Amino acid sequence: MRNIMKKSIIFLGAFLFLSGWVIRDNVFAYSPTDLYDNVWRLINNKFVDQSNNQQDWAKWRHKYDSKIHTNEDAYVAINTMVASLNDPYTKFLDPKEFADETSSIKGSLKGIGIQIAVKDGKLTVIAPIEDTPAEKAGLQADDEILEIDGMSTKGITVDKAADKIRGKEGTQVTLLVKRKDTAPKKYVITREEIEVKSISQKLPTDMKLPDDLCYIRLSSFISRNAATEFGTILNNNKDKKGFIIDLRSNPGGLLTNAIYISDMFLDGGTIVSTVDRDGYKETQRASAGVYTKKPIVVLINKGSASASEIFSGAMKDNHRAVIIGEQSFGKGLVQEINKLPYESGINITIQKYLTPNGTDINKKGITPDIEVKLSEEDVKNKNDLQLKKAIEVLTKMTNGQEIAAQEKIIKKEKRLAL
Repeated sequence: MRNIMKKSIIFLGAFLFLSGWVIRDNVFAYSPTDLYDNVWRLINNKFVDQSNNQQDWAKWRHKYDSKIHTNEDAYVAINTMVASLNDPYTKFLDPKEFADETSSIKGSLKGIGIQIAVKDGKLTVIAPIEDTPAEKAGLQADDEILEIDGMSTKGITVDKAADKIRGKEGTQVTLLVKRKDTAPKKYVITREEIEVKSISQKLPTDMKLPDDLCYIRLSSFISRNAATEFGTILNNNKDKKGFIIDLRSNPGGLLTNAIYISDMFLDGGTIVSTVDRDGYKETQRASAGVYTKKPIVVLINKGSASASEIFSGAMKDNHRAVIIGEQSFGKGLVQEINKLPYESGINITIQKYLTPNGTDINKKGITPDIEVKLSEEDVKNKNDLQLKKAIEVLTKMTNGQEIAAQEKIIKKEKRLAL
């Protein structure tokens, strides 16, 4: 069996995150103008698209030299420059935003517990965080947020939206939300101190799980302890015949966690590859030995993003698990957090990632082996058809069927679903 902890130290030393990020100090600036120039240089050297959205990037370098006198002037100029990249994940963070982001990485924040992104020009819910005000209020992945406290979100950036949604504990925020094929609805949600929980074995419904199966709910890859906690659960359930890993509405987190947890199930082979602006490809491979060779089913939905898609892609392409649920979100980009002067920072998209088969899933997502959708009525009545299917398939796999036979199972299930 591999030494997971030793391996994790090596990867954590690189500080590669998925929804960010490599954290680097770039404290070279001494004036607001220098701050602006520092950001220009970082993007010029690191942004994944060498054409910088098909534009003459040099024109931005001295565009505001005579107009930047204060930090606030620099922030406005930087945001204007960054917006020209048309990348929702490359974003400047003022001191408050940078503090909020670093606190979320540490596992706590004040807000309603929601992950958001601008998707096709619309402010969209990636996923509510488990057991938070957002989830309890009924917000779901792929909901479109039309208004925040009466203000339209048309043209809003993720940072500005997050700033308006976050706030003091005990205060309220009103969101006007549109769900597919339904009329807009207002949600009044009270902000709380949000503790980002990563792992649970509690079933989402009152459904009975067979005693010989193990259910693991991984709601986020953000915690630095996620891989260790996950390994502990596997070790404590060695007697189980199979594992259901639930990544539904998991918005991602640390890239390293996705790699370590994938490594626990793969005996060699590719986990993920990243490609930078120069076309340099770096491949992360699983080491020899596994925690378990027992059957696995992975649950995903449209709220499964980033690190969730890396894990799902690794399991699918290596034929190590059956993937059940809905098409995932489709975030196949890696960001780097650069720390700047005046306690500010910038996230820069520096790489795209590919699944082991070389698939670029950005804006496409992972396609499940067995598609099972949940209707509004299913969600309302807690009729978890996806989990039911996972139990059904895993039971078949554990009843005398080897892992090598799972492709036959997948094909059979696909025929039944037609």
